Amino acid sequence: FFFSAGETSGTTATFVIVDAWTVTVASVGDSRCILDTQGGGISTLTVDHRLEENVEERERVTASGGEVGRLSIAGGAEIGPLRCWPGGLCLSRSIGDMDVGEFIVPIPYVKQVKLSNAGGRLIIASDGIWDALSSEMAAKSCRGLPAELAARQVVKEALRTRGLKDDTTCIVVDIIPPESSPPPSPLPKKLNKLRSFLFRKSSRDSANKLSKKLSAVGIVEELFEEGSAMLAERLGIDEGAGQTTSGLFTCGVCQVDLAPSEGISVHAGSIFSTSSKPWQGPFLCAACRNKKDAMEGKRPSGVKVA
Repeated sequence: FFFSAGETSGTTATFVIVDAWTVTVASVGDSRCILDTQGGGISTLTVDHRLEENVEERERVTASGGEVGRLSIAGGAEIGPLRCWPGGLCLSRSIGDMDVGEFIVPIPYVKQVKLSNAGGRLIIASDGIWDALSSEMAAKSCRGLPAELAARQVVKEALRTRGLKDDTTCIVVDIIPPESSPPPSPLPKKLNKLRSFLFRKSSRDSANKLSKKLSAVGIVEELFEEGSAMLAERLGIDEGAGQTTSGLFTCGVCQVDLAPSEGISVHAGSIFSTSSKPWQGPFLCAACRNKKDAMEGKRPSGVKVA
């Protein structure tokens, strides 16, 4: 029973990379990550994908064919947070959750910031923490404590405030970069392409603008931000995208080699669509195109493509 139930279950995810002064966060769901700087300023490095609070995600889900509403009980009364139907999930993005519509996507919100030489503290926690504490409360509750004790203190404060009603987990990471570090080695070609998948659009269109944008506290520099759930927007437009020196193309997502006749443009749509541009890259293999259509709600829920 538990194994079969686990096949359709899902999870939130928050992934953090710390490279000296630079912090990159990718997240789906509502396991928030905040940055508490040495100056006392607090920056949120994730977006909560809760239908109750995120208007843009509600609009995306309904435009993709999903229905958003509260749980109805006897007598027609509605209770609880907004949920997506079918499935009843209160999040618009997650990993897994195979029993809900394909409009619940695993595409992460990504943000990258650069700290000042004062460093800072990351607090990464599940929704059981954030349902009980605001970002400011969590940060203030553990200041002055070492990281391990700080994480315990945040959990303790959440339990004291609300009790144990949900997963209540916390990780605290103190960022104290070395005074000097060797320059990073160049990424392998395939990894460079994966990086371009995550960072391509903003690094091309607005890198100069974002590199100069500072947070309200004046010591955290925002390098990159991308939250679109649409692969075409994240991958951008490139006439020669994905072409290798051998003349073959590579899938913009899984990086498998493609012959020119095999690639399907990420911008290709209906032949009746005026926005369809099938000659423009990047290109996708058939499997990734099927996944893209499913995730963007262009295929009915539960339909399998051979």
